[in-house]
Amino acid sequence: MNDMSTEPKGSDIATIVADLGQRAKAAARDLSMATTAQRNLALTEAAKALRAKTADILAANDKDLESIRDSGKDAAFIDRLKLTDDRVAAMGDALDAIAAQDDPLGRTLATFDRPNGLRIERISVPIGVIAMIYESRPNVGSDAGALCIKSGNAVILRGGSESLHSSRVIVACLAQGLAAAGLPEDAVQLVDTRDREAVKALLHSTDTVDLVIPRGGRGLVSLVQREARVPTLLHLDGNNHTYVHESADIEKAIGIIQNAKMRRTGICGATECVVVDAKIASQVLPLMAVALNDCELRGDDAARAILPDMVPATDDDWHTEYLSNILSVKIVDDADAAIAFVQAHSSGHTDAIVAEDAQAAKRFMTAIDSAVVMHNASTQFSDGGEFGMGAEIGIATGKMHARGPVGAEQLTSFKYFVHGDGQQRP
Repeated sequence: MNDMSTEPKGSDIATIVADLGQRAKAAARDLSMATTAQRNLALTEAAKALRAKTADILAANDKDLESIRDSGKDAAFIDRLKLTDDRVAAMGDALDAIAAQDDPLGRTLATFDRPNGLRIERISVPIGVIAMIYESRPNVGSDAGALCIKSGNAVILRGGSESLHSSRVIVACLAQGLAAAGLPEDAVQLVDTRDREAVKALLHSTDTVDLVIPRGGRGLVSLVQREARVPTLLHLDGNNHTYVHESADIEKAIGIIQNAKMRRTGICGATECVVVDAKIASQVLPLMAVALNDCELRGDDAARAILPDMVPATDDDWHTEYLSNILSVKIVDDADAAIAFVQAHSSGHTDAIVAEDAQAAKRFMTAIDSAVVMHNASTQFSDGGEFGMGAEIGIATGKMHARGPVGAEQLTSFKYFVHGDGQQRP
């Protein structure tokens, strides 16, 4: 891997990405034929390598953090970039959890017999070569690599330039696991350059890349939507809402809101707007302000009539994914108004209702057109690990192929096996 003192430029970038694609395509063929045991062994050995190289990973991460020290990045960005002993351990645990899951490949999804005697099976298969483009969080490379190995896909990782040192060591650990299992190390490759032209080159790699998955801010997703010539699985921003219905248990609601907003403010599952029924707003807001004492609240006129110290919310606030300790607050007259407001402003990622009225909860969950809708739970549970997937490659907010947390099973396609005994079509 290059040492960044000789960063490739221009046509060199296109050549490098094309070579990565060809190598990934060859590796994908081998990986698709690998046994379940081989793919699982690659994951457990990679997990061991991550744990053994924790000191190396943290040292590399320190270099990444140092490189942005004077960049003016906010605390949420730094938190997403920073690795700790616990976070590296969690990466290893995720790989072990993915290895322990059922094999998503070779499953018989459907079987049907035709009157002419043909027997047709729909069988799950890998997608092929996946390009994963992500920002800042180096653990995403580990999760994406592991999920692709499990699902028999080769992956080309293009992480954020600020996390390049960390990504190199993480990918080396994945390669060590692949080698131990007798699988091609090219099944997980890193685009080892900070040049943004590499992203466009990946998006144009129609000969070698089968699917592009972007995971980052709206700027990255917009670039992918504008430039991609390869099919995409989009992970949009998390402008998530928690609605407190008039039937809510207020103590429960405060606990959920505090966790949904403040557990980690810089992740896509964090709540960015709380919507409160006017009938209980005077009880909820003062308690919420105490629970969120380190969070700036921005409210509409009705909310500020209860808590005058709130910052006035603007129209932009209703559309903003803060990824920081800022929360907007909207007061609504009833559940219909809440549904209308959330539908108008949600990014389609994750929204929640806190309610003891089961019918009201069901109506909200049915009406809200988001990938994940929750009842009496923190939006921060919108996560592949929490869904039992071991990890996720992203939260898909579109409606085609996969939706919500994308684990190994969602990284498969299918094909048909047709069995005959000499049939000829008339």
